[in-house]
Amino acid sequence: MKKPSSGTIVLIVIISIIAVLIILGTSKGKSNESSSTVNQAATYVNKQRSDYIAEIYLEGEITQKTKTYDQQWLLNTIRELKNNAKNKALVVFINSPGGSVYEADEVYLALKDYRNAGKLVYVYQGSMAASGGYYISCAANKIYANRNTLTGSIGVIAGQSIDVSELLARYGIKAETIHAGKNKNMGSMTQPLTDEQRQILQSVADECYDQFTEIVSLERNLKMDEVRKISDGRIYTAKQALDLKLIDKISTHEEMLDDLKVEIQNQNCSVVPFKVPEEKSSIFDILSSLSSKASDSFDLSSMALPYIPKSVKEELESPVQYPAFIYR
Repeated sequence: MKKPSSGTIVLIVIISIIAVLIILGTSKGKSNESSSTVNQAATYVNKQRSDYIAEIYLEGEITQKTKTYDQQWLLNTIRELKNNAKNKALVVFINSPGGSVYEADEVYLALKDYRNAGKLVYVYQGSMAASGGYYISCAANKIYANRNTLTGSIGVIAGQSIDVSELLARYGIKAETIHAGKNKNMGSMTQPLTDEQRQILQSVADECYDQFTEIVSLERNLKMDEVRKISDGRIYTAKQALDLKLIDKISTHEEMLDDLKVEIQNQNCSVVPFKVPEEKSSIFDILSSLSSKASDSFDLSSMALPYIPKSVKEELESPVQYPAFIYR
């Protein structure tokens, strides 16, 4: 009997791991996860026995969930803090290059709701608080920044289109998607955008851009003409942002906390940090890691597709370039 090649063995291992991952992934149960997130936030807030300032750390890409960011935990924690009598104010430490329009707006509205309860919100910007990170910053009563902060980047990405139809044609590969509605397959990599489709995506970006600039104008008390002039997507240094009135003060983190304690007239108020809870590695995570390592050593795409130049492949696989405020 012919001995299986090493490539065949690796392929069998990968397929086996993927099968196990699918089974484990579908059994996780989203409802249980959501319930756990709510209870976790409530427990953390309610265990505080004296008056305190809460400091939430908002770090990484603004999306549904990563190792450093958890949208549901963040929203639940803000809501619990709003309803907690011992909580006197909220600091949001932001170190983010931006992310999704939907999630950023949810956090902005949650912080506005917290403010409407009569409590103060201060934002302290870390090394970067751009795009979606600046969008969320606008919900604060005051925005502070480190002197080395990069902020701003007021602009929107409605989508990205990569057309590989000519590359596929060069290798004799044809792709066809059966669809109803002439724009249903808009954005497909296998066909170029039409002028109409380009206008559709532009209209989405323009509408969100209007919302972004209106929020900046309202929250920063700036005329819309002024906001439009500085909202071309560029990032600003802390000093530039201060000159443009996009932030209120450049200071250290400690100075910001001292200012807040003076404003709430409570010098003895403790500061309690709230960070996304660390999750212990599960068998699901371990198997995912093993699958990723196995895939790195065995390129499945090479079995069915022709050679694609490395530079082209990297461009196709590259994520959105940050800072970004993007529709998913």
